[in-house]
Amino acid sequence: MSLVISDGLVKASGLSEKELFVEIVIMLFCQDKISLGKASELMGLHRMQLQKLLSDRGICVHYDVAEFQDDLKVLQETE
Repeated sequence: MSLVISDGLVKASGLSEKELFVEIVIMLFCQDKISLGKASELMGLHRMQLQKLLSDRGICVHYDVAEFQDDLKVLQETE
C-alpha cells in the first residue's frame, strides 16, 4: 500500500518529502505504533543512528525485551 501526500501538504509543512517522511516515522515511533527496528528500517538507518537522531531531539528510546532479544539474535547470527 502506498500513501499519497499532496504537494500542498508538503509545501505547507515547509519540509522536503524526505524530511516529512522522517517526521511521520518518528511520530509513529513516539506513539508506539512502530518499533525502533521498524523505524530504522523504514528510514534506512542503523538502529544506533536512529537512536542518536532521537536523542538529539530529546526523545526517549523505547527499548523493550522483544527488541533486546531481536538485537541478541542479530549479534549471534553475525558471530
